[in-house]
Amino acid sequence: MKTVQLREAKASLSALVDAAESGEATVITRHGHPAAMLVPVDLGTRLSAADRPSLADFLLSIPTAIDVERDRTPLRPADL
Repeated sequence: MKTVQLREAKASLSALVDAAESGEATVITRHGHPAAMLVPVDLGTRLSAADRPSLADFLLSIPTAIDVERDRTPLRPADL
C-alpha cells in the first residue's frame, strides 16, 4: 500500500486514480497522519457501510428456535 502526502496527492491525482483502477490502494496523509484512503471501487463497495445489514435486520435473522427457559424462582432478599 502506497502512502502519499496530501500535497502530492493533489498534484498527481490522475496517477493515483490509475493505480486504484489497477488494484493498488493509497493512503493519503495530512501533517503525517493518515487522513483518507483511495481504493479500487470494488473494494470500496465491499467496505461500504451501506452494504451491511442494519442491526435490526441482523437481530431479526437470528433463528427463533432457541428456547431458553426463564428462571422463575423468587429473588433473594437484598441486605442494603
